[in-house]
Amino acid sequence: MGNEPQTTALARRALRFAREHAVLAIAAVAALATMAVVPPDGQYLGYLDWKTLGCLFCVLAVANAFRYLGAFDRVARVAIKRFSTLRSVALALVVVTGALSMVATNDLALIIMLPLSATVLARAGWGRKIAALFVMEGLAANLCGMIVPFGNPQNLYLYSCYGIGLGEFVQVMAVPFLVATALVLLACALLARTPDSAPAKMEPVPKQPLGRRRLVAYGLLLGLTVLAVLRIVPIGVTVVAVAVVLARTDRRALRAVDYPLLLTFACFFVFAGNMARMPFLSEALTGLMAADGLLVAAGLSQVISNVPAAVLLSHFTSDWPALLAGVNVGGAGTLVGSLASLITLQHFSSVRKVFPALDGLPELRTSHFLVLFTTLNAGFLAVLLLTCRLCGL
Repeated sequence: MGNEPQTTALARRALRFAREHAVLAIAAVAALATMAVVPPDGQYLGYLDWKTLGCLFCVLAVANAFRYLGAFDRVARVAIKRFSTLRSVALALVVVTGALSMVATNDLALIIMLPLSATVLARAGWGRKIAALFVMEGLAANLCGMIVPFGNPQNLYLYSCYGIGLGEFVQVMAVPFLVATALVLLACALLARTPDSAPAKMEPVPKQPLGRRRLVAYGLLLGLTVLAVLRIVPIGVTVVAVAVVLARTDRRALRAVDYPLLLTFACFFVFAGNMARMPFLSEALTGLMAADGLLVAAGLSQVISNVPAAVLLSHFTSDWPALLAGVNVGGAGTLVGSLASLITLQHFSSVRKVFPALDGLPELRTSHFLVLFTTLNAGFLAVLLLTCRLCGL
């Protein structure tokens, strides 16, 4: 009887962890399920792509370092300080979100920008437009990062897995990226229309210095990370350098790394590796990818998210351009299409708690957000799939 309270507390913690890291929990269950079919053996050691995990760790750690230094916040505030109307502020916030996703991954870009965006719109009296802005920032983070290998986690994996050249990567994704960016800007301009054109009172840009020594050090680490992603510098050297420097300058950056995301990748590697060793499934997916890799990749992303779709399907095709394009445009569509979309929903759900004065607005209902999200994402997915098809993918 004495152990019951302790057991109950552990069960509650486990349940809370599973809720907060639902994707990791699902990935772990999926990996364990395949292990029942393919028992652990020596081949398991070859499942993990250490280059991808190392690069992702470095990108997240360095981005956290810049965030804690205040660099990203400074860039965002400087960008929006120049504008006063809703349309110009919304465009600035969306553009900064898209730009950050190219260097800090889509997840971290949203973690940085969504709270700032909600604060700006709430204090400026434009709380009704928070849902629309969040949807547009989510699309910008998911789609603008497709142009570079380190913009999205699935890009890092595919870039390493297939040994893709940087020029080849950009060439494949250039047209979808340009079309996606144009769509984001156009939709943002239309959704930000308002009869009230009064200027907003923006918060001043912080006056405190950023810390030049740390800024230079983090800039060097970022450069080293980029070189590692481009396979110019060994990833092991880069991981050690990032860990040692940040341990001395700001350990918060290391503690804030999304380690559950790294574990999620590890589970997906095990899941995909085992699935590839199931003959019946291997034949089916190989045939489907040969028939239409673009649609299969984009479609599977809608069900299991684009990161696990990329890991799984990479075992069954050599047509990396179709797979790369499919999982990137597949980030649009359903809420499950990209892990970053779940981050957007999570932040939106907390807006009314952070700003109680906005609680009565119908535009801040979750149902309104989901309808707007689904409508826009479905339209974006359709246009981008057509674009990829016209590009011969």
